[in-house]
Amino acid sequence: MTEIKGASAAEQVARHVEDLIREGSLRPGAQLLAERELAARLKVSRPTLRQGIKLLEAKGLLASETGGATVVAPLGTSITDPLVALLTEQPLETIDDYLEFRATMERMAATLAAVRANDIDRAALTACMERMDRAHGPADAGAEAAADVDLHVTIYESSHNLVLLQIMRALAGMLRTGVFYNRDKLYSRTEVRDVLRDQHRAIFEAIIARDPARAGDASEAHMLYIRDALRAIHASEARLEISLRRIDGGNLTSPRR
Repeated sequence: MTEIKGASAAEQVARHVEDLIREGSLRPGAQLLAERELAARLKVSRPTLRQGIKLLEAKGLLASETGGATVVAPLGTSITDPLVALLTEQPLETIDDYLEFRATMERMAATLAAVRANDIDRAALTACMERMDRAHGPADAGAEAAADVDLHVTIYESSHNLVLLQIMRALAGMLRTGVFYNRDKLYSRTEVRDVLRDQHRAIFEAIIARDPARAGDASEAHMLYIRDALRAIHASEARLEISLRRIDGGNLTSPRR
């Protein structure tokens, strides 16, 4: 733990943990060690540790769970809360804007990752890709969708751009809960699943090959494909709903005799 001149021991603890959160070493939802072990690891007293944790809780970086556990709080709610409201009021229009934004950010992240990823980053990316391949074989849509999000988050981490990481990690948290769109719906379609797996592999291989131009192009193409696939799915579902309503007159007519 780096000593900060003029800061109390509790403030130094808080700064050290905060740095770990902001750089992505401590991820949202991660549970910290038990108090005794954490104090020993940081080489401070337990009262000092408690004060440091309180400072971080006041900043919204840590949260206490039932049972006494301390976890890293979700980041970026001030960014994502307005998006949730927009999606609730205008879901189809906002999804298109969101995917347009993602296409630009994914290109940037993959381009940087291809240049900056180190051996540890590449090993993490490989593990994510292997998880996706394992889930693809038995057609486990839920597991494959989860591996999809994890691969993108690992690419953000491999970009080594902390602003990009925190913004995109907040959005990824919303993706996991289906706020933007239902990823399982995408992965439930065999033809779409095959394309998505191939696109993710193309992004992965370009980053591993340290080819920033190819990685950026593959990432942007991937997001634009998702946009077009979702448009097609929504149009198909809308047509089906109209056909179903026609069967019973919109449920507003009496049955014919």
